Amino acid sequence: MGKVVITQVRSAINRPKRQKATIQALGLKKLNVPVEKEATPQILGMIRKVNHLVKVEEK
Repeated sequence: MGKVVITQVRSAINRPKRQKATIQALGLKKLNVPVEKEATPQILGMIRKVNHLVKVEEK
């Protein structure tokens, strides 16, 4: 499996608890700080749930 670089570009303030928890589970802590993850089906599903808050690049 490949790798993906995930960057949070929008705030999680005023979002449902599930979206905040997903952002935290992806390892995102601050805006515009990239995190590199393995592209597993679980990670891709989490990205899909918060795709309006993050930017994703394949590596």
